[in-house]
Amino acid sequence: MVDVNRTAYRTCPLCEAACGLALTVAGDVITAVRGDRDHVFSHGFVCPKGATFASLSSDPDRLRRPMIRRGGRHVEAAWDEAFAVVEAGLRPILATYGPQSVAAYLGNPNVHTMAGGLYVTPLLKALGTRNVFSASTVDQMPKHVSCGYLYGSPLAIPVPDLDRTDFLLMLGANPWESNGSLATAADFPGRLKAIQARGGRFVVVDPRRTRTAEHADEHLFIRPGTDAFLLFGIVHTLFAEGLADLGRLTPYVQGLEDLEGLAVDFAPEVVSAVCDVPADRIRGLARELAAAPTAAVYGRIGTCTVEFGTLTSWLVDVLNVLTGNLDRPGGVMFPMAAHLRPNARPGGRGFTTGRWHSRVRGLPEVKGELPVATLADEIETPGEGQVRALLTVAGNPVLSAPNSGRLDRALAGLDFMVSVDPYLNETTRHADVILPPLDATQKGHYDFSFLALAVRNFAAYSPPVFPADPGGMDECDVLARLIMIVSGQGAGADPAVLHDRMLAQALAKSGLDEAAGDGPAERLLDVALRSGAYGLSLNDLLAAPHGVDLGPLRPRVPEVLRTPSGLIELCAPPLVAEVERLRAALDRPRPGLVLIGRRHLRSNNSWMHNVPALVKGRSRCTLQIHPVDADRLTLADGGPAAVSSRAGTLSAQVEVTDRVMPGVVSLPHGWGHDLPGVRLGVAAEHPGVNSNILTDDLVIDPLSGNAVLNGIPVEVKPG
Repeated sequence: MVDVNRTAYRTCPLCEAACGLALTVAGDVITAVRGDRDHVFSHGFVCPKGATFASLSSDPDRLRRPMIRRGGRHVEAAWDEAFAVVEAGLRPILATYGPQSVAAYLGNPNVHTMAGGLYVTPLLKALGTRNVFSASTVDQMPKHVSCGYLYGSPLAIPVPDLDRTDFLLMLGANPWESNGSLATAADFPGRLKAIQARGGRFVVVDPRRTRTAEHADEHLFIRPGTDAFLLFGIVHTLFAEGLADLGRLTPYVQGLEDLEGLAVDFAPEVVSAVCDVPADRIRGLARELAAAPTAAVYGRIGTCTVEFGTLTSWLVDVLNVLTGNLDRPGGVMFPMAAHLRPNARPGGRGFTTGRWHSRVRGLPEVKGELPVATLADEIETPGEGQVRALLTVAGNPVLSAPNSGRLDRALAGLDFMVSVDPYLNETTRHADVILPPLDATQKGHYDFSFLALAVRNFAAYSPPVFPADPGGMDECDVLARLIMIVSGQGAGADPAVLHDRMLAQALAKSGLDEAAGDGPAERLLDVALRSGAYGLSLNDLLAAPHGVDLGPLRPRVPEVLRTPSGLIELCAPPLVAEVERLRAALDRPRPGLVLIGRRHLRSNNSWMHNVPALVKGRSRCTLQIHPVDADRLTLADGGPAAVSSRAGTLSAQVEVTDRVMPGVVSLPHGWGHDLPGVRLGVAAEHPGVNSNILTDDLVIDPLSGNAVLNGIPVEVKPG
């Protein structure tokens, strides 16, 4: 009997790790998923999410055809009809009220698709609105801002050189569950174990004893939201004990004396009372970072989604600079992706924010967008510039945005809403039109974002596993048709016209004459690769199904710097001003209980809860609370608790555990699948509660506009 099975190789698109998958395919069905043992980056590693790749693609609740709202219900429609409804809904609003009357929200799955990387920016440009919001301001925007001020570009984000470091200090990150973030590292846990195997150490700072903390050489509990105090205590010690040594960075750094002056008031004894880390241990961390042959400080979402998120993100890199570990093998380094070109020379215009401000609260623009914490304000508040229509692309802000109950109500009052999304979820249930893209098996994949954050330089492209559904539509075509609608070219315009124009522009910019590739995204990728840092091509990647290894990270300072001075600018004025606010907070009264989030290996935000294998077992959506606090509040393990904040109230199942420190309670994010009109059958059987009902939309990190999702003051009582 002839074996009809074949193996298809694919980059997993479900998180930032960029692992290689080997798919066993029989006809038009994926029968098995395993890690690609020959993959140049992941070497066979696969997590439970990646193992369900086939189930996600074949999810019966996944939309395959457009949906339009009729009589209060969503019904399937033909593509031309759906785009005609979009044109009829959007164009009059644009014509009557102008481009600011339409807002756009971009979810994080956009960075997992080629179309998101290539066509979203042209769509926003065609729309012409300043009311752009994204998941960035409930996630990583503080890191963009701090790197923008330090290095001149918000995309110049250094990553820990995990494979060569001797000592890693990790704050607010749990890669045993999340696989890492803003640091693309397939098998992050394995790389941490390798640090220990070669005689190194890693230390975890976290308000919870996470799975990562359990494997660490040391775990330090910290009061949520106080990481900036701890880090400034380490900076203070480095200066006070003469341990600061910039090494080869010395000629490329300015502001060192100013930084030393800023650190004077943050002695370990002073900050210890705020962050709950002993003063002697703060000094010990400073000495260990300075003494290690190589060291790296890495902070992630727990350090970003707090009141002083930008300062914390800045201080992470400040420590790497002061110990000579920035841009050094074994420290933190700047990746160089194959589709990007090095800067011709250091220096540039630098980074700024506040080029415009939100209409209602006057919040500054950051990196071309406004804080999602103010989206409901813009919808609800009458007057010139009021948001009357919304375009969402791969986002679910009803579960992910702060004070999401208010945002949910605001969306119900829009004049028109269109969503590019494969699900009828908690957000898209408000849409007048839902436009579903092809599933991941039917389109090519290249990680524009994550390859630029990889802890080892590599490149990989995955061709489609199956032919495109003839009744479906590629996401590039979906976005192209939206571009043509909002720019006045009509719902019936041929998207090929836009594809050709974008390709012509890319070719002209690169100096190339032609491009290879079967689709518009592939042709644009080919141009970027051939004009990129390594001179690769799409055909080169097609010939290397396991990826192309481009070697360990290499020093890039000063080439990477885009500051006006061409130097690392340690003390940008906005950061200095924010230090004054941090200093004033030293004497602030401490709240009682505070709420933090948490991750789970089988969950990735809100869109992974409709796969049976990922939600099986006991409920994970519980309120974790320390035994001391549970006894004080007479809360029983497994019983209900009423949790309230300024923004809202919810009821959650109690889980009494010493994994959280006293004074802290924890709820996972991305749950709350019990709203009417949602078509997520599996998720509805495991609804959980939406933690962002409690998140306060009035409290943000002022420099980045990022929502404060950790350290939220709450009251908890039985019920």
